[in-house]
Amino acid sequence: MTKKELIKRVHERIEDYPAKDVSYAIHVIFDAMARALKKGERIELRGFGNFTIRRRRPILGRNPRTTDIVHVPERKIPFFKVGKELKDMINSSGDM
Repeated sequence: MTKKELIKRVHERIEDYPAKDVSYAIHVIFDAMARALKKGERIELRGFGNFTIRRRRPILGRNPRTTDIVHVPERKIPFFKVGKELKDMINSSGDM
């Protein structure tokens, strides 16, 4: 699902609001989540899952084309851990 499809589905369920307002609200939510992760904060959505930032240690890598050794600096990556209720819903038998 793309962000555009998400906006469309939310608008279908909440027809009282114009699509423009629904789009703005979703963009504000995603922006707030991105800013929180950038600050190193944990995002917990009960029943859905948790977003956190994990650190990747610096390593010595190798350029496959030239076989030169390359220093890869420490990196931060976003990590999502699925919540129990979402996992159970996905794994339950029957259609959604």
